[in-house]
Amino acid sequence: MLIRNLVVLSIMVLGATAHAQLTTRSGTAANPATLTSVRDQFRSDLGGGSTPGANGSFGGLRREVNWDGVPASFAAPNSYPPDFFNAISPRGLVVATTGTGFQVSGAVGGSAPINFGNFNAGYTFQPFSTQRMFTSVGSNVFDVYFYVPGTSIPAAVDGFGAVFEDVDQSGVTSAEFFDNAGTSFGTYFVPALSGGLSFLGAFTTHGKPTIARVRITNGNAAIGAIDNGAGSDIVVNDDFIYGEPLDSLFADGFE
Repeated sequence: MLIRNLVVLSIMVLGATAHAQLTTRSGTAANPATLTSVRDQFRSDLGGGSTPGANGSFGGLRREVNWDGVPASFAAPNSYPPDFFNAISPRGLVVATTGTGFQVSGAVGGSAPINFGNFNAGYTFQPFSTQRMFTSVGSNVFDVYFYVPGTSIPAAVDGFGAVFEDVDQSGVTSAEFFDNAGTSFGTYFVPALSGGLSFLGAFTTHGKPTIARVRITNGNAAIGAIDNGAGSDIVVNDDFIYGEPLDSLFADGFE
């Protein structure tokens, strides 16, 4: 009864669970201020300071992407370049999808409505960090790859986490983690809080950079003007937080 009351009152649920090779950290909250503590705990899990350096670097231990710095030319209604955060702002992160591409949401005063209203005026996603959010288009599944920042050298990280907006259904939205050989560390489900914010992150139990790819499955349908009705769960993303990308073949301790 106590747990149910906490959810009804939109108090954050926070947890960390150890698995064979990864430790996961997750939580939900009704608003950004309440989710901040689980975000900050994951920051601490990875290490690094509180003041960002160039290209979202925190002490050479982690990187962050909050999408807010993406210029209007690469935001809605325009497409987002999958390698923006490696080629233009080199943070070693590239995304890929079997869908038609990616988009970052509009901002107040821009040429497109906020909250992905250019797809559907009824969307009411709540940004974690003002104002832009991120989504794949034409598919609700996408992959995150890591590179030595600003290069084409494949890399691995010791952890990855993300903020998810409006996860309605439990056991649907997930993140699957892979090593550089394509072997899965496991699939972990994002906790649900309809209309709220969720966080899921995982980091290696031995602290070594062995995560080379993360597959994100957002809800059960792709964003769009028609979202399959009441049974659909449309989910988008905000902040990404991940360990410093290191050469996946020669990084110290890589297996």
